[in-house]
Parts: sequence; structure tokens; C-alpha cells
Amino acid sequence: MKKIAILQSNYIPWKGYFDIIASVDEFIIYDDMQYTRRDWRNRNQVKTPHGLKWLTVPVQSKGNYHQKIKEVEIDGITWQEEHWNTLLHNYRKAPYFSDLAAEIEPLYREQQFINLSDLNYKFISVICSYLRIRTKITNSSQYQLIDGKTERLANLCVQAGGSCYISGPSAKGYIDPSIFQESGIELQWFDYENYEQYPQLWGNFEHAVSILDLLFNCGPNSTQFMKYFCANH
Repeated sequence: MKKIAILQSNYIPWKGYFDIIASVDEFIIYDDMQYTRRDWRNRNQVKTPHGLKWLTVPVQSKGNYHQKIKEVEIDGITWQEEHWNTLLHNYRKAPYFSDLAAEIEPLYREQQFINLSDLNYKFISVICSYLRIRTKITNSSQYQLIDGKTERLANLCVQAGGSCYISGPSAKGYIDPSIFQESGIELQWFDYENYEQYPQLWGNFEHAVSILDLLFNCGPNSTQFMKYFCANH
């Protein structure tokens, strides 16, 4: 059984995103979707002594953002130093900050990115490598796309040779399970509930933050607080 997951690219996503990647054989980044503003595509949250803080990658506005995610270009480079300094200031006392900084700092200080998708792909790939997630990662643009929300997802699975589709729970509002059934694809829902808390800096525990928070605090032990790894090891 080849398992497939398809999600839009996010900037330094939360742990659940990587749990889904780890649970499948091929992860397809769905960047042919329309870019949505004030969403996870170009921003995420980290913890600080003063509460949650958004790290937002500025993007260029073209046609009032009526463009696909893969077409979105980043606006300037000053944000890179700002984001790194925010991480440094708020996480340098975390137990595994220096461990992960060797992987993350060069992305902010030594590389420049034009497209948002390329930036997100690079961060996702580096974090997967750190977590030893060996899932094949592809882009939806590598496949032929058909019309229909559910039809397109099911067809992507068929093209990728998949027999099982793993979806996040938010998609229950628009996915038609019968289309997967007609395509011979088993549909499974990933459960984001009941994650265990881990040692975390700065006040009350927060689950909905970038996975960098988990990695800085727990390092190689991070997988102990991720559902896929706990269920399969």
C-alpha cells in the first residue's frame, strides 16, 4: 500500500504537518492552489516572553494576490535577518538551540529566495532531514491536474501510484469520499487531537506554533512528542 498526502506549502509549519509527511510514502506539495492572504503559506508563530509572535515572510502583491502559491514572489530580503534574530533572541536558552541552529541559521543568513514555494520547500526538507523523515516530497506541478476539488486529489493519488490518501481533518468540509472510493483509493483522516505537551519556554503551553519550537526545546527527542513516531516505534 502506497500512502499519499497532499498539502499546500507552509512556512516553518507546526508539528502536525510533519506528522502527516512522516505517515506517508509520498508527500505532494499542493502549490497549484490560489495563494491565500493571512494564512500559513507565508507565516507562522513562535513563543516569546510576551506571548505568541508572528514571523511573516513579506510577499509581492500582483493582481490583488490572484496567483497560484507557486507564482508568489518574496518581497526583499530584510525579513531573513529579522526572523533569525527573533529566533535567536527567544530560543537561545532552549536546550537544543545550538544543535538546530547549525541547520537553520544558514537558510536565513547565507541563502536568498525568490519564490515563496522554494523557501518553504527548503525549510521543510531541512527539518525532515533533521527528524530523519525519508518520505519522497514532490510538487503538484509535476503531475497533470484535472478539475474538481476531490477529483483532482484522487487523480493525483492515482498518478502517483497511491492506494491510500491521508488527509488532515479540516478537509472533511469539502472532500467527497465517494470519489476516492470510485478511484480505488482508501481515504484516511489524520487525527491532530491529544498531542502530548513537551518542555516549552515562556508561559502556558501552546501546540499551534512552528515545529521549530519543539525542535529547539527537544532536539533529537522531538519525535517522542509526535503522533506518527509514537505509534510506529
